Amino acid sequence: MTRNTINVLIGGEAGQGLVTIGEILTKSVARSGYSVVVTQSYQSRIRGGHNSFAIRMGADEVIAPQEAVDILVPLDKDTVRIHREELSPWGLIIMDEALDIADDQGIKVPFKQWAPDKFLNIAALGVVSYLIGLDEELVSQTMNKFFDKMDQETVKENRLVLEKAFRWTADQPLSFQKLPRVSHASDRLVMNGNEAIALGALSAGLKFYSFYPMTPATSIAVNLAGKSEKMGIIVEQAEDEIAAINMAIGASFTGAPSMVGTSGGGFALMTEGVSLAAMTETPIVIVVSQRPAPATGLPTRTEQSDMELVLHSGHGEFPRAIFAPGTVEECFYLTRKAFELAERYQGPIFILTDQFFADSYRAIDPFDIEDMSPVNPSYALTSSSSPYRRYAFTDSGISQRMLPGISKHLVVADSDEHSEDGHITEDLTVRQRMVEKRLKKGEGIKAEVLPPQLQGDEKPDMVLVSWGSSKGAVLEAASQMRSNGKRIATLHFTQVWPLVSEQFSEHLQKTRELVCIEGNATGQLARLIRRETGVLIAKQVLRYDGLPITPEYILRKLCSN
Repeated sequence: MTRNTINVLIGGEAGQGLVTIGEILTKSVARSGYSVVVTQSYQSRIRGGHNSFAIRMGADEVIAPQEAVDILVPLDKDTVRIHREELSPWGLIIMDEALDIADDQGIKVPFKQWAPDKFLNIAALGVVSYLIGLDEELVSQTMNKFFDKMDQETVKENRLVLEKAFRWTADQPLSFQKLPRVSHASDRLVMNGNEAIALGALSAGLKFYSFYPMTPATSIAVNLAGKSEKMGIIVEQAEDEIAAINMAIGASFTGAPSMVGTSGGGFALMTEGVSLAAMTETPIVIVVSQRPAPATGLPTRTEQSDMELVLHSGHGEFPRAIFAPGTVEECFYLTRKAFELAERYQGPIFILTDQFFADSYRAIDPFDIEDMSPVNPSYALTSSSSPYRRYAFTDSGISQRMLPGISKHLVVADSDEHSEDGHITEDLTVRQRMVEKRLKKGEGIKAEVLPPQLQGDEKPDMVLVSWGSSKGAVLEAASQMRSNGKRIATLHFTQVWPLVSEQFSEHLQKTRELVCIEGNATGQLARLIRRETGVLIAKQVLRYDGLPITPEYILRKLCSN
């Protein structure tokens, strides 16, 4: 039987080095020209607890995680107990002989004969790399680069252990179908969603990022901080989320394109700041990286349950846009788009992602940045009629924005309702006009909405509706259903607000069955679509156990309904 992909799962306790194996293997696979999707599962503790690092790889494009495991690498006994039932019929368990586990699909490996305990993960890396068909020298070079700051003795020992693992595996009578050779390995990047968001923000001209550490958004700050000196940006860890968003609003007020990142619990504290940005008409990009809630919930798991929180955040009425990337590439480009809208329409714009994307590495082609330039800030430097009116009424609702302290003009802003010159007012006629002015900007945002992506059969019997990080799983599930003779289309939203019904309502009405697929318990997108279009999506596939949506999960639920 020919297999298009191989799924390798490495499991063990935090601190055993499974992420080290996983990242080196992922980069080696990508450098060999293969497509990869990584799924990480870990508990919210420093050491101990069961963690896993799953890498699905293939010569053709891989777009979703897979539940069935083809190679299981247990660094402890619990991994076998937890994941044994996921092993495919042709799968192998690559285990240290010291684990003393009897299994007809298990391969006992003398890891401890090759190296001390601290090198066991490298020994496992070598065995797996040989089994799937990777070049030893390429894996060695990738490993050396990964450990480039280690002392040379450790680097040499790593190489020696890797060689022993390759030699031992080559001498074994093992039957496992390797990955097909890729004739021309392209120069691909290995990147997760948070790294792409950070790079997208830098490419857009980000100058200030403030945050309070909160999983799964923290790695955005870590990536930006690592590039802050080279790129000339400020990354500030605040004392809490309230301070973080207000710092960013202050920085943006002075002309520095700004962004904050957090998760649902932290964003709950930011919502007054969201309203402040709207009232003062200050550009800001806000990343909300979702995890299961309420309260602390499951800090290291994934969910899509904060869309309604973000949609209705901030007291009062004002326009906004909410992007929900469905690929790592979209994380990059939609972050740029968020900065464009924030600057153009002078207010808060959101990026809605989740833990799955934060930790899911993909092999992607380098971004085409040759013709990219930073987003043009929405302010004028010195030219204005006198006296300057920061909130002048205009047909578009967008007023000329100047920065304080760089010209003779007085720039006044206030969180209270204000007149055109920025001063507090109790004039109710002005109040009404100001509300209408701010809402007018929503028409411009609406005119730039990205339509949902329709793919599949022209006259489908079923349309699968989804948003955000579930994109790959939905597309693969649809493909498998088509291979079984069903007519299937998918309608995927990478922007969930505003919704422009003219862009997609026709697609919802030209099918016998609609199914909305979401990572939450209440069908938030389905509910929003009904509110905006009147179309009821009665059938839903919902997941809210903290695990990412997979093609297998979708197909099981559709078959059981």
